[in-house]
Amino acid sequence: MKNTTQTLSRRQILVAGATLSGGMALGLFIPGTARAAAPELEPRYWAEDAPDPREVNAWVVIEPDDSVTLRCPMAEMGQGTGSGLAMLLAEELECRWDNVKVEFASVNRNIRENTLYGDMVAAGSRGIRTTWPYVQQAGASARARLVQAAASKWNVPAAQCEARESKVFHQPSGRSLRYGELVKDAAKIKLSTEPAIKAPEQFKLAGTRQPRLDSAIKSTGQALYGIDTREAGQLYASIMSCPVFGGKLVSVDDSAIQGRRGIKQVVKLDDAVAVVADNYWRANEALKKLKVTWDGGAAAKTDSAQFARDYRDALDGPMVTARNDGDAKSAIAKSAHVVEAVYETPLLAHATMEPCNATVHLQKDRLDVWMGSQSPLQNAKMAAQEAGLKPEQVYFHQLYLGGGFGRRTFGDELRHAVRVAKAGNITQPLQLLWSREQDMRADRYRPQSAIRLKGALSPDGKLEAIFIQSVCGSIQRSTGQKVANGLDPTSLEGIGPSVPYNKVPNWYTGQMLKNTHVPVAYWRSVGGSQNSFYLESFIDELAHAAGKDPLEFRRSLTDRVDSIAVLNKLAEISGWGKPMAAGRGRGISLVENHGAVGGQIAEVTVKPSGEVRVDRVFAATDAYHVVNPNLVDAQIEGGAVFGMSAMLFGEITIQNGAAAQGNFNDYRVARMTDAPEMVTALALTGGRDDKGKPKWGGVGECSTAPIAAAIANAIFAATGKRVRSLPFKNVKLTELSSL
Repeated sequence: MKNTTQTLSRRQILVAGATLSGGMALGLFIPGTARAAAPELEPRYWAEDAPDPREVNAWVVIEPDDSVTLRCPMAEMGQGTGSGLAMLLAEELECRWDNVKVEFASVNRNIRENTLYGDMVAAGSRGIRTTWPYVQQAGASARARLVQAAASKWNVPAAQCEARESKVFHQPSGRSLRYGELVKDAAKIKLSTEPAIKAPEQFKLAGTRQPRLDSAIKSTGQALYGIDTREAGQLYASIMSCPVFGGKLVSVDDSAIQGRRGIKQVVKLDDAVAVVADNYWRANEALKKLKVTWDGGAAAKTDSAQFARDYRDALDGPMVTARNDGDAKSAIAKSAHVVEAVYETPLLAHATMEPCNATVHLQKDRLDVWMGSQSPLQNAKMAAQEAGLKPEQVYFHQLYLGGGFGRRTFGDELRHAVRVAKAGNITQPLQLLWSREQDMRADRYRPQSAIRLKGALSPDGKLEAIFIQSVCGSIQRSTGQKVANGLDPTSLEGIGPSVPYNKVPNWYTGQMLKNTHVPVAYWRSVGGSQNSFYLESFIDELAHAAGKDPLEFRRSLTDRVDSIAVLNKLAEISGWGKPMAAGRGRGISLVENHGAVGGQIAEVTVKPSGEVRVDRVFAATDAYHVVNPNLVDAQIEGGAVFGMSAMLFGEITIQNGAAAQGNFNDYRVARMTDAPEMVTALALTGGRDDKGKPKWGGVGECSTAPIAAAIANAIFAATGKRVRSLPFKNVKLTELSSL
């Protein structure tokens, strides 16, 4: 039998793997069709660090063949920001959409040129809603320069010229010049004033459904993620942090790996140990064989059960007032119909598909970095400090991220990579890759919290007052930020100012910040992920106590145009009110999160054993204006499934001061068989903000916040039993009393 060697792409491996595991994989990618919609991107697409002679301005490059490249300052981790911003550029530039490409803006240039690309932070649903003015202005400015260049060539007034379809036309004569013919002259033109940008009502391309620009290279496996970096002479490192957060490394016995093939060295840090080898497998296997002694300190005696008791007990402690409308305390004291409940949620890991990784090449006067980061500018500055270099000596090559969810803003993996390279005196490129266990056990988790809610109802079922006491870990304190007046806004999202209701006359929210030794940080939808579960589950409790329909009860709490639009759209697409079979239930949730209003309705089936299946999810969102509804739909669907994973399964438990879970066998996420049917819809109300600018809401966060309460409320509708503690896997419905 003849032996043959075949090189498989990542896409082929994924297809083969699916087939071998018993699934059926269908390859539907048709290269010609995909390229007809938009040009295929280069797999390795980061901008050069020096100004390009083909650029009209720092944001826009035009080639002689009329192709246009946007330099995108935001990370691309599946949310589609690169494609959305490119549509805004094409809108203003009046170029052909199938001529547009994207590359990541140079971090080094951003440092040297006074942050001309902004802060580059792709977090908090900021991709479009904070970057649109820059991109639109860049496109409008480039268009004006092209028009002026053509007018100068023809020696005619610019007012007689019009840009469209990647050409400039002289209206009286019908002459035209392509953008590629004009770019050299356009780049030299200095405008006396910048042109006005379009308002959303003037858009022709933006707001329409278009394919993503990066679909082709991601479908074929050509797209490069941080983990794919391969530089000449590259070494690999696997690292293990002290299992107890804040603990220290005491000693390492590496005798078991002495003389092993490919092992270069063992590098000791204050709180971690790494093995460097000629490939990652050898480094990681050797790391497992080290005999390591750690000092966890007093924190090594802590566990989740004690944390939970401490958080519940703290509800009786002093609170700092975060919101105080009317007099909720008095209204509740006088009410004959008070509803009260205590809810709690655990720590959650981010569990991105791509584990944290960074590749560095540390030289005497230069540091190159290859990684995917949600905050490349800040990460580059941090790396410079770690390496003892100036920020402008760092060259940060941004790559795709295999998921972010807030985890990839801090650069912990980059800090490790620089420290290992420096401590080990490693002059070759070094890729440091966190194992899945390191990634999950050294995370910065979503905070643990507990909350008590009280509500007062009038005799006719109107909500007169809400009184909230919240105890939550502070992200700001955990990440080294100052906390003003004892209040952390991230812990108040969804229970403080940012709620979709404006007709509750008496509202009090008090907060106590309570941190443990476990680090906490931003997790998709941040405070909204747990607080929306609390408030929207409790709103449902109030509706039930008042004898009101849950959707109509929510209508009575608001006259906001956006909230009503979302409720109306939810009722329309879900068939709300239609009777359901025994054992099935429908639940609703409405939230305001990261500048948008979103609502979801979940339909569930509950078996007599208590097992729950989420059958369908209906989602409606008012982000006011959107660039590409296709991207929004994908964000909503992904966000809902992400939040559903947390609601049903997500939990990090602390044992002896360390995270117990280390991989997907004990930190389960929703699988394909768990995924519900999704129906998404936009309920856009447009409008302008208080500064008169068009309103743009976030989508990625707002899509995660509503789902937990929607499922919990659906379970109540099916069973009459309330879920007040997550994850649901720990709840035994058969043991709960009906309400």
